[in-house]
Parts: sequence; structure tokens; C-alpha cells
Amino acid sequence: MPPGRQARTREDAAPVIGPLLAAADLRAGAEAWLTSLATERRLSDKTVEAYGRDLRQFLTFLRDHLGDPPAVADFADLRPTDIRAWLAARRADGLAGPSLSRALAAIRSFTRFLEKTTGTRTTALTVVRGPKKRHALPKPLSRDAALRVIDAEEIDPGAAEPWIAARDAAVFALLYGCGLRISEALGLTRSEAPEPDTTLRITGKGGKTRLVPVLPAVAEAVADYLRLCPYALAADGPLFVGARGGPLNPRLIQRAMARLRGALGLPDSATPHALRHSFATHLLMNGGDLRAIQELLGHASLSTTQVYTEIDESRLLEAYHAAHPRA
Repeated sequence: MPPGRQARTREDAAPVIGPLLAAADLRAGAEAWLTSLATERRLSDKTVEAYGRDLRQFLTFLRDHLGDPPAVADFADLRPTDIRAWLAARRADGLAGPSLSRALAAIRSFTRFLEKTTGTRTTALTVVRGPKKRHALPKPLSRDAALRVIDAEEIDPGAAEPWIAARDAAVFALLYGCGLRISEALGLTRSEAPEPDTTLRITGKGGKTRLVPVLPAVAEAVADYLRLCPYALAADGPLFVGARGGPLNPRLIQRAMARLRGALGLPDSATPHALRHSFATHLLMNGGDLRAIQELLGHASLSTTQVYTEIDESRLLEAYHAAHPRA
């Protein structure tokens, strides 16, 4: 149990399901489920509360839909049309897609619990799909903003510790110039420090290895950092170190970007990971091949990379509407 966290009891973990909403056996099952979420799965109070609210709303719908407070046996008789009718009613009430998905997940969790504890199986839920998730488009930086972010003078002009500003600029250069994830950049060893016109062998998610070309500007930024770094770096030790010489914490890079957002007037979407998005977007906007960009990013599926084409299309439309006299 995490320090300072008290064990929750059945009474304070399980919101009450009233007799007007469900028969006694279903009420007991619902309260046991909510208690298990709190005490066994250790979900947060707010999550348990939200799941309890979703279940009460589902039981309210079933009561009105079936004509009587539902019992455990009624769950076995539910049809896909019943579930779809409930989803349609919740959407009509104004429930947004993410909340609707959570509500459906809550009911699925409850029915799995019923099957485990009572043997009652609700097959209707196995054929009903939740609402499609609308993926948010990545938010890359503009070309000028990205170039300013990787400039050590912009990061900390007149810094008392110039090597730290050079270090942060080198990390940002790897994110933008090579499309690395922050974990990949900070995972490099001193012996893997990039040289001009060479390639980096990067091991990304799922242990997938890829080769990434090193631009001269990226190698130069890393060389500037190494020249200023006050520590003797072991060949098999981390390339990037903190102020005391230990492995660099990614939070420090995130804080450096937060300072830059304020100094350069960048939006909240300007994060270290946005530099990776910028790498892909700017390549695509300049005629880069989608398959090649997929390989450079280390995406397992081309569909993951295709999201950047939507950014390109949206920017073309914005330019069209802003500049065309007949738009």
C-alpha cells in the first residue's frame, strides 16, 4: 500500500445502489464490484465514483427500458439493441465520446465481475463497439520556432553555466534534427555521440532498431556540449548528464522547454516531443517520402505516420483560405 494511504472499507468505497434502481441481488453485486475497484484494484476515489455514476445511469436506463428494476438474470438476456439504445440515450444527453467510452468500459467491467462471481454472462456487450476515438493531430512547431529552440543562446542567454545551455540545445537538436524521442536521446552513451554525416543506431519502442542520419548541425550541437561539459564521461556511461554528473533527468529537459515557451512566446503545445512532430511534419512539407519518414521515426505501422499528412493538408487549407481571393 502506498505510504500515507489508508485502506478503504466497503462502506466508504461503494456508493449505494438504491432499491428503486435494481433488485437486491444486482444491488449486492454492484456494491461488491465497486468495493473491489477501490480495495483490490486500488483505483482512485474519483475513478470509483465515476464508475459508480455510470452504473447507476445504466441501471436507471434499464429500469425504464425494461419496466422494472433489473436483476442479475436480466443481464444475461440483454441484447445488442438494448446496449445501443442506452448509448444513443447517453449521447442524446450530451455525453461526449471519451465519457461515453468510459461509461461503456465501466459497464463491461461490471458484467465481467458478474460473470466471475455469479456465472451470468452478458454476451450483448461483446458485439457492441464503442464510439470511434477522434485522434488529436500532433502540434508541431513552426520552422523558425524550432530553429530558435535548438539555439543555446535562446535557451539561456548569458547563462552562468554555458555547458548546461549547450547540453539542452544538443538534446533539442537530436529531437528535431533526428526525430528522436526524449528517452532515446537521453539513452545514448558517450561512445554513441553522433559524428557528422554518419548514422545513429536507435533502439526504440518494442526493441525495434532503426538507423537515423546525423545532420552536421546536430553533430555540431553535441560537439559544443562535449567541449563545454566539465565531467569526464565514461564511454559506456550516459552522453547527457545533470549538474552533478549523473544521468540527465528528462524533467530537466521539459523544464528547459517550459522556460523557452515563456521566453519565446510559444504555445503550451511546444513540448520536447513536439520537436519530433516538427521533424516529421517539416520533412513531409518539403517533399519527404512517407515510407522513409516512417522508418526514421521507428513507427511499426504506416497508419501512425499518416497522421502527419493530415497536418500538411490542414495547413494547405489554412493557407488557401487566408490567401486565395475567391476563398
